[in-house]
Amino acid sequence: MKLRFYNAKILTMQDEKIIEGELHTDGARISYIGTEKPKGSGDEFDREIDLCGNLIIPGFKDAHTHSAMTFLRSFADDLPLNDWLYNQVFPHEAKLTEEAIYVFAQLANMEYLTSGITSSFDMYFKLPSYAKANTDMGYRTVICGSINDFGGTVESIEDEYNTYNSYDPLISYQLGFHAEYTTKRETLEGLAKLAQKYKAPMFAHNSETKSEVDGCKERYGITPTQLFDKLGMYEYGGGGFHCVWFDERDMEIFRDKNLWMITNPASNLKLASGIAPICEMRRAGMKNFAIGTDGAASNNSLDMFKEMFLVAALQKVREYDAAACPAFEVLEMATKGGALAMGLNDCDVLAEGKLADLAVIDLDQPNMQPVHNIAKNLVYSGSKSNIKMTVVNGKILYENGEFTTVDKAEIYERANKIVKEIV
Repeated sequence: MKLRFYNAKILTMQDEKIIEGELHTDGARISYIGTEKPKGSGDEFDREIDLCGNLIIPGFKDAHTHSAMTFLRSFADDLPLNDWLYNQVFPHEAKLTEEAIYVFAQLANMEYLTSGITSSFDMYFKLPSYAKANTDMGYRTVICGSINDFGGTVESIEDEYNTYNSYDPLISYQLGFHAEYTTKRETLEGLAKLAQKYKAPMFAHNSETKSEVDGCKERYGITPTQLFDKLGMYEYGGGGFHCVWFDERDMEIFRDKNLWMITNPASNLKLASGIAPICEMRRAGMKNFAIGTDGAASNNSLDMFKEMFLVAALQKVREYDAAACPAFEVLEMATKGGALAMGLNDCDVLAEGKLADLAVIDLDQPNMQPVHNIAKNLVYSGSKSNIKMTVVNGKILYENGEFTTVDKAEIYERANKIVKEIV
């Protein structure tokens, strides 16, 4: 499909400059960005959309989530992490069927689209159903390996890596595992060899809680980051989810190996895990940051606007400095940073030749006026109500409250039926 967006404001995220003009797509990719319609272009567009001064941005990237955990939204709240995980999450996850994964992944994808999120970095299981849920919707996802002592082997992770990196243009796969405290050393060593074999990055939950770090020190005498580095997991990059309880050496490793720190502020607050020291990390020389929602069982919403505000506000409180963590820096984390962390190098910014993964922001609402600074409006006062349209791979998946590739009433009905059977 060829789309023409005109009378638009365009924030490419290559810099803070706002372009007033047009953006065109040709199939899955952006074919033109400029101030006016090029001479010679005629009636070749399938649809021409007057944005009436509204804003186009690169789609947000949810750089850490567990999509199908929508089935546990608001089910096991107000519990400490270990009780929540071992007594509520793991036992109920064991009951999930292929159909349940399909339905609850699509439910999550619908929520992502309403927040302008065009791709997610998803750690879960029953991948055939999960992958199909995404391709059936036309939604882009990067699957993260989720092996632990409860399921999976190094051999199965290698098979997944090869299968889902040649499955569909909308699907890709990065090596990963759940966490140090759920994965025995023999498996960790096997995963490190796998990363070296494929010259691939490696991702995992890392230093989410103080007790996690303390436990790792009791077992190995060092932190999770230092253990993973010692085993050779980070020779080709990767990163960690949460990274709340980092020490100076952890930060040095992430700096020196160019690893990605992916923060999940709402989940960390709700589970009382702590506040990630992002400003301190930047001072230590770390450069690579992205944002994730985590799953709906611990957040409980999949809302990038909420996450962006929390990233900025929590750093200001932690630093006792209202100037800390400025808005455009946070917006970069939510868009460009997430894409690069996930290996989506063609989805990081808006530019000719890049994939057409974008969101249209309604500026004609009170919370977006006046427009002193669009980035600050998005981070400090923006909300999901400002998302008019979400486009993935050049296809409109969400527009003015409606989904184009899924029947929301059917998904809601199936989701509520299945969840009664499970919990």
